[in-house]
Amino acid sequence: MNKNYYAVLMAGGVGSRFWPVSTTDNPKQFHDMLGSGKTLIQKTFDRLNRFIPTENILILTNERYNDLVLEQLPKVKPEQVVLEPAMRNTAPCILYASLKIQKMNPNAVMIVAPSDHWIEDEEAFEKDVVACFDKCEKEEALCTLGIQPTFPNTGFGYIEFEKGSDHKLKKVSQFREKPDYETAKEFLAQGNFLWNAGIFMWSVKTIVDAFKKYQPSQYDLFGKGISCYNTNEENAFIQENYPKAENISIDYAILEQSKSIYTLPATFDWNDLGTWGALYDKLDKDESNNAVVNSKVLLENASGNMIRSPKGKIVVVDGLEDYIIVDKEEVLLIYPKSKQQDIKKVLGQVKENFGDQFA
Repeated sequence: MNKNYYAVLMAGGVGSRFWPVSTTDNPKQFHDMLGSGKTLIQKTFDRLNRFIPTENILILTNERYNDLVLEQLPKVKPEQVVLEPAMRNTAPCILYASLKIQKMNPNAVMIVAPSDHWIEDEEAFEKDVVACFDKCEKEEALCTLGIQPTFPNTGFGYIEFEKGSDHKLKKVSQFREKPDYETAKEFLAQGNFLWNAGIFMWSVKTIVDAFKKYQPSQYDLFGKGISCYNTNEENAFIQENYPKAENISIDYAILEQSKSIYTLPATFDWNDLGTWGALYDKLDKDESNNAVVNSKVLLENASGNMIRSPKGKIVVVDGLEDYIIVDKEEVLLIYPKSKQQDIKKVLGQVKENFGDQFA
C-alpha cells in the first residue's frame, strides 16, 4: 500500500430522515441498514482499507460517538478518531484533520468521504480515487468524484464541468445548489452536470494552502495549534478553540472559490442512502416489490413497502402499498413513502410531544 495515501472518514452526522432507527445517540452510520452483516461505517472503512493503510485512516466524528467508533472499528487506535467538541459543518473539521495529517506526512494525499454511502463496485471506486490521487500528487488540484445523474434529482447539489475535454478528469466550471425539478431537467439535458457526492481528494499541501488563501481567519485559528497536534496537548487546544470556528461547509469555504477544481465522473454505482426510499431502491425486493430487512414477514395485498424490524421479528401486513414500516423498541413508524422527506419534521413533533429520549 502507498504510505502517502490517507483518508478522512466523515462520521459525525445524525441521519434524522432514518428515524426511528437513526437517533442522536446512535445514528445511521453505526447501523446495518442493508441487512448485510456490517454497519455502514464498517463497510466504508473496509472499502478505503483496500488501498489505504489502516493507520492512515482518520475517523472524524462527534465526541459522543467515540466509543461507538472504537467498538465497531477494532483496527482503529484511539488517536485515529478525531473528535469535534462542537458541530461546525465540514470546513473546520477538514482543515483540522488536514493539519494533523500534514504534520504526520507532508507528502500525503487524502480522500474525504462520508461514512454512510452505498458503493457496490469497490474495485471501480479504488481506481477512480487513485486516478484522482495521481493528479493531486502532480498538480495543485482539488478533485471530487461526480455521479452521473440517472434522473432529475432535486435533493442533490450538482457539479457543472467544462465541455469539450477528452480528459477523464474534467475542469469544474461551478458548483450548483440543489435545483428545482425544471432546472434539474435542464441540467440533465445539457449533459455536463454531475451529482455532487461529497467525496473529495487533494494533497494536504494544496488544501492547507487553499485555506490560507480563501479562509485566512480559519487557518489562523487552527494553525496556531500545529505544535499541539498529534501530542497530549491536542485535546486541550481543540476544546478551547474549535467552538470558535466559523460554521461553514467546505463547498462554500474553498470549492466555490478555487480555480483548480476537477471532477471525475464516477465509474461505480452510488447511493447516498439519505432516506428510507433511497435504501428501498438498493434492497432486493419480493415479487410484490416489498423490501424487507431483518423481519420475518407475512404479507397480503401488500406491495412497494419498506419493512424493517429487529432481527427475526414477525411482521404481518395486509392492505398497505408504498409505506415505510419500521419497528424499533418503543417506536413504531408506519408512514407513506411519498412523504419520506417529512420524517425529519415528524421527529421534531415527537421530541415536542414525548421528549428527546425517543429521538
